Amino acid sequence: MNNAISLDYQINRLGFWSVVIAFATGLVSAFLPLDVPGGYTAEHADRVTWLSANRGAFIAAWVNQIAAMLSLSGLFFAIAWKIVGNNPLRAILAAMVVLMSVVAFIIPKFMAVWTLPVLADTIVAGAVGAEMADALLLVLNVSQPFSLYTSFDYLGFWLYSVFALLVAVPLYGQTKTAKISAVSLGIYGVLYQFVLVAFLFGEVAPTDIEVSFGLTILPLLVVMVAMLMNFKAAMTSNA
Repeated sequence: MNNAISLDYQINRLGFWSVVIAFATGLVSAFLPLDVPGGYTAEHADRVTWLSANRGAFIAAWVNQIAAMLSLSGLFFAIAWKIVGNNPLRAILAAMVVLMSVVAFIIPKFMAVWTLPVLADTIVAGAVGAEMADALLLVLNVSQPFSLYTSFDYLGFWLYSVFALLVAVPLYGQTKTAKISAVSLGIYGVLYQFVLVAFLFGEVAPTDIEVSFGLTILPLLVVMVAMLMNFKAAMTSNA
């Protein structure tokens, strides 16, 4: 196995296991709480009490989200590698966009693991800085779609959509699974931009933001399944 084939094999393996981990973390997330029950409509005082009482489960849930985000990023890096031969410039730009998305996502998720539980404990204990902690927890609400916290998440998904638009055309035509992935990525990229424009023009109400943007992510599930088969086939051919 020469160096080129070895690198190609390793990147395809990265993509394969990234998809496996993404599905696993998605399954785990169904059993871990990302916020107080009824998060969007929950009272602030109830959120504080719940965060303090469920600190361990909350932190575990967001550590799982970090793993999910990194696995999706690994998948996208592997997809970017797929188009290096057809369009190296787009591959480089796509990889740079993925790197920026990791920064956008890791900031709020790290705050969920580190900052939010400490803020809740400080408020409940009435310790020094409790007043500031209370104000910060309101700003960093993980369920309000217009909070500073969730703004970083939507930025990350917007960068994902830019990545999708960059790689969709060069990826199309290599294999059947690549075609399916390319079309699905194109749909996701266009849908996200469309909903974003609708939101900016006031056509999406704040209460509908989560559902409207969340539905645009569904094509990525198709991408994950198709690329899982694509990576497996590529690994077999390079073995």
